Amino acid sequence: MGPNYHRPQTELPTQFRGAPPPAGTNWLGELRWWDLFQDAALRDLLSTALTNNYDVQAAIARVQQAEAILVQNRSVFFPQLGYLGEVARDKNASPSGSLFPSGGLTTDFYGLAGNASWELDLWGRIRRLNQAARAQMFASIEARRDLQLSVLSQVAQGYFRLLALDAELEIAHRSTNSFGESLRIFSERLKQGTVSKLETSAAAAALASAAATVPELERQIVIQENLVNVLAGRNPGPVPRTDTLLQHDLLRDIPPGLPSELLERRPDIREAEQNLRAANAQIGVAVADFFPRLDLTGLFGQASPALSAFTAGGANVWSVAATATGPLFQGGRLVGQYRQARAVRAEAQFRYQATVLNALQEVSNDLVSVQKYGEERIQQDRAVKAYQVAVQVSRERYIAGRAGYFELLQEQQLLFPSENALVQSEFNQYLAFIQLYQALGGGFELNPKSEQP
Repeated sequence: MGPNYHRPQTELPTQFRGAPPPAGTNWLGELRWWDLFQDAALRDLLSTALTNNYDVQAAIARVQQAEAILVQNRSVFFPQLGYLGEVARDKNASPSGSLFPSGGLTTDFYGLAGNASWELDLWGRIRRLNQAARAQMFASIEARRDLQLSVLSQVAQGYFRLLALDAELEIAHRSTNSFGESLRIFSERLKQGTVSKLETSAAAAALASAAATVPELERQIVIQENLVNVLAGRNPGPVPRTDTLLQHDLLRDIPPGLPSELLERRPDIREAEQNLRAANAQIGVAVADFFPRLDLTGLFGQASPALSAFTAGGANVWSVAATATGPLFQGGRLVGQYRQARAVRAEAQFRYQATVLNALQEVSNDLVSVQKYGEERIQQDRAVKAYQVAVQVSRERYIAGRAGYFELLQEQQLLFPSENALVQSEFNQYLAFIQLYQALGGGFELNPKSEQP
């Protein structure tokens, strides 16, 4: 009963907007997380997070619950066997379930029997229930994978945020030393009377401003380390880093694959489809409820008011029956259940289609972000190199007496923010790569076709 499942038609583009032209056979989603960036410390963090993260472990427990529910539903396919044993004495009452009425007398009862019952699945109600339970189990598996992908993404983002903070801290120390060197030069010239107190005070203020950023960056590093450790299921503490931000080689111009492949790779899309499959099966259950159910029951055993007769084997009892039960008038309850099941399926289909559309948007956004952040990074790198030359020239001019201090101060004050902007653009590009990898469905535990019902 009910409609068979068919995947909804989705209007997919021929390629992702913002995707580079094909440059090879491999694409980003085929790489595992720990192969995306060659960093031993990051690989250790990702591996630990998959094992120890408590949200991931809770998702695994939910999968186990769904598997147990599927086992319960499958049991209805088979005959249900049980037994009944009874020893009782009563007067003027018939015990519930007694095999012999007392007739108002004081009576002893001894009984032992086995029973069996089996619902014949004439209309496919049980089969549809099992289809729904199986789809819900697969949905829980995809939800676990989606959570794993999210946790891995957060760990990778947190790790690269740490590398960016390390770079900013190194810039802060370098700028503090640079302003300190300038202050030393001006202090000596102040003693010689060749500069004014104004220049010395300005140099001291620039030094203090640069030094003030160091404690704040150190605070952020500790907080970020604690966050990464908690994501990895570990106690707060330091996070080992074996690389710097600039030492990583970004993957450039890697084709992301075809939009149609997202339907098979993204865990959230596959979860939405399994929920739709389950909702579709529930329509069949609602339709089958309009028809009668046929049950076969049987009982065989012994029952007697005397223990001697019971043990002598002269009190055999048995019964075989077939029962049919069905609705005649339910006041619209069954019709309401059917309409509800159809509405639930419609909602699940819209959610599936919205998930696909959102996935296309995320991939396109991340592809463009990787490209544009790369262009920004190139220009920021050029600006930093130019400011470094300007600072060096202005310092030489000042020492030679051909320029004032404020020329040197201006170039220094332009250099260090530019260096921080370069670090931020580098971090943004790594972040966009991580988000693109996540948007493409990741590259771990992916064997979707073997697990589809």
